[in-house]
Amino acid sequence: MTKDPALTVSGVVADHIAAVNGFDEDAIVATFAPDALVNDAHREFWGAEAIRRWVAKEMVGDHVTIEVTEVLDHHGQMIVRGRYDGDFDKTNLPDELILTNYFTIRDEKIESLFVIRNTPADY
Repeated sequence: MTKDPALTVSGVVADHIAAVNGFDEDAIVATFAPDALVNDAHREFWGAEAIRRWVAKEMVGDHVTIEVTEVLDHHGQMIVRGRYDGDFDKTNLPDELILTNYFTIRDEKIESLFVIRNTPADY
């Protein structure tokens, strides 16, 4: 894993985050491959139509924004940590919600995106 403080989001991942922050449903969906997989909050969304419904309700609908806090490269997989905010239910969530996004990219399209709220290991 490369932990380079100068590493920034680029390409389709940068386009994806900009579209999320711009609440642009079509632009967000356009960053995904037609048969992509999103796993968010332990739920799977397979394919463009399921991803569009997720984007419409939970990203654009909840006015989600992502402020990138860290970018890592792990053997070609882009890992982006970000501070999430929006109009979603924040019950039992920390005041500062940091989620880790694991992107798999092929041909400048997102093939898979896993969004996880990680917790530090005890050891």
